[in-house]
Amino acid sequence: MPGMSRKAVAALAASASIALLATACTGQSSSGPSDDASKEQTINFWHAWSAPGEVKGVKALVAGFEKAHPNIHVNIVGNMTDDKINQALRAGGDKAPDVVSSFTTNNVGKFCSSGAFVDLNPFFKKAGIDPETTFPKAMNEYTQFDGNRCTVPLLGDAYGLYYNKTAFAKAGIKSPPKTWSEFETDAKKLTIAKGDSYSQLGFMPNYHGWESTTEHYFGQFSPTYFDSNGKSNIAKDPAFTAGFTLQKKLVDELGGYQKLEKYRSKLGDEWGPKHPFHTGQVAMQLDGEWRLGMAEEAKPDFEIGVAPLPVPDDQADQYGKGYITGTIAGVAATSKKQNAAWELVKYMTTNTDAVVGFANAIHNVPSTLAALKSPKLKYDPRFKTFLDIASNPNSTTTPASINGGTYLVTIQQFGYDYESGKAKDLKAGLESTAKQIDTDIAQAK
Repeated sequence: MPGMSRKAVAALAASASIALLATACTGQSSSGPSDDASKEQTINFWHAWSAPGEVKGVKALVAGFEKAHPNIHVNIVGNMTDDKINQALRAGGDKAPDVVSSFTTNNVGKFCSSGAFVDLNPFFKKAGIDPETTFPKAMNEYTQFDGNRCTVPLLGDAYGLYYNKTAFAKAGIKSPPKTWSEFETDAKKLTIAKGDSYSQLGFMPNYHGWESTTEHYFGQFSPTYFDSNGKSNIAKDPAFTAGFTLQKKLVDELGGYQKLEKYRSKLGDEWGPKHPFHTGQVAMQLDGEWRLGMAEEAKPDFEIGVAPLPVPDDQADQYGKGYITGTIAGVAATSKKQNAAWELVKYMTTNTDAVVGFANAIHNVPSTLAALKSPKLKYDPRFKTFLDIASNPNSTTTPASINGGTYLVTIQQFGYDYESGKAKDLKAGLESTAKQIDTDIAQAK
């Protein structure tokens, strides 16, 4: 399955393991790599895709590279987690990866600060490629840490709103909500009670509700996670207060935490055909671009609508933005063929036709500004919503941190406590969470 929140699923385990790389990797030498990319050679490319269609797409992408660079042969190894990649980099040897692709953008800070991947800035400069004008703003941001661009975007994920057009028509709603206040009104209109449960829920707001995580909600508020000194900003930036307040209000107005959780526990899982949006049990869904294909495959008995997620009422002029994440690629610091490895990374991530072809093959969002506008892109007209979100300069992401996605896990944990009523004082909770984040980062340095 393309994209998906497999990144989120893998983040914690991977975060714990990447720290080990610090002692195993030394990064680039001051003189740079010395291998000759024009010579006959073989490099190893490890990636995380596993579904048959995705694996086929990767093979086609690499075949295009080998045609353009007949002297460089690529040995492809798929279905690789960050843990397995970490172990291979530490072990080294001829079978270790030269080029790595990971689903876990949360680990960029660790990849860069540990020296696991080389800084690609010198390679970009030598190639005459400007990342700032090549990649969408959010993707450009999440692939670097402290000025070290150790990864590059390799397709992306954009989050938007899926809605049941049939349910909208029955409720007298003519268009998808553009602001959170409109969303709140629509979610209540679309909620149909059935005894102490629901026959239809307008929206599942709980943080355990598939993709409705704190970072996906907060992306619409354009938050600043860290201040200029690298300290947690969540107790100071009003975007976080607004985000938590909105979500808690939705939870309370749509039946309360306990009632919603009871309903959620009886619904289908996120990746199966019985996902509650597919079945019509939930009328609106916060989700990524991959959901459209999955929902259509489930053959729902209603028409699916796609739109950007709503924005705060005071940011109505920014409607169309969204949260962006994606797959990343990098060159292993342990590789003795870094110039050849860079040629593969450069081709996969900056060659417009290559990026477009791969996006068409696995139904993810292209990761260059040129590819997003390419007439060769093939997609359902509704998919354009995600292309527009990806290219929107107001779209946001979550910044890299030296300890990976630990700070996001800490924020999410407070979210669980706040939505359930376990934590009642939002201000005090945010201050406590900020202190915990700062402590964790200090310990990771």
